[in-house]
Amino acid sequence: MRIFHDYKAVPASAKGASAAIGNFDGVHLGHRSVIELAREVGARTGAPLGILTFEPHPREFFAPDAPPFRLMNPAARASRLAKLEVDTLFELPFDSGMAALSPREFAQQVITDGLGLSHIVVGQDFRFGKGRAGNAQMLAEFGDEMGFAVTIADLLAATDGQVSSTAIRRALGEGRPRDAAAMLGHWHRIEGTVIEGFQRGRSLGYPTANMAITGLHPPHFGVYAVLVDVLTGPHAGSYHGAASLGTRPMFDGEVANLETFLFDFSGDLYGAEMSVALVDFLRPEETFDGLEAFIAQMDADCAEARRILDAL
Repeated sequence: MRIFHDYKAVPASAKGASAAIGNFDGVHLGHRSVIELAREVGARTGAPLGILTFEPHPREFFAPDAPPFRLMNPAARASRLAKLEVDTLFELPFDSGMAALSPREFAQQVITDGLGLSHIVVGQDFRFGKGRAGNAQMLAEFGDEMGFAVTIADLLAATDGQVSSTAIRRALGEGRPRDAAAMLGHWHRIEGTVIEGFQRGRSLGYPTANMAITGLHPPHFGVYAVLVDVLTGPHAGSYHGAASLGTRPMFDGEVANLETFLFDFSGDLYGAEMSVALVDFLRPEETFDGLEAFIAQMDADCAEARRILDAL
């Protein structure tokens, strides 16, 4: 998958794509339905499959101090899109210049002159341009004028409402990772670099790989059964494990992070890129009357996680 960040510097070889436009946070089933429509058009016309998205998320640009809401960081989103066999990712900077473009200017300068898209697929709720003044129907009218086709996709419905990033965040925030996975079409994953922690787990017989969750929507704090992919380094591979997500109240923690214990593993993971999939919520964070009780609970957590993961 080729990735471009400057719509003014896209080579002719990358133009002509049939592209889905959106933020694609989570790359959930609703996003996938839009992407598949773009793929189907490309298959008929011989156009490559493209994705047009923005970084940072426009919501982050306009409200930088708002609580974290993202389900995925840019690298995780790109990784998921590559797995869907997207040919070209246009990940454009969302800055003051982009925010100032009127709907017409965006259609002309970005879509037509810059990216040269042949076909565009958007959801019914798509908004674009300064002040979110443009909508899907307006985009279709610009397409008729400027020479690109537009398909407006229906919103995908789940059993209890529309599939959306908001609904997925709610499920994760309530400790329902399987419900989130049903809307995502894949396990919710936290991806990043393994960082050095306080090494308390090592002294307790439970060495963990620590990852920051800065900038991401925090799922319900507690202990999870997890599937782990070590993406880089000498220990690259897939593992089962148990993870603690939160502030570590047993040790007066403050900054939330993810600490993952890999079953039947021995080795140094510092600096490796890792992807942790939340499968089941086991229990909330809690404190214990001493380390003996704490270790006994970790033993029980790992036994339950093994049982769950072995049954997948």
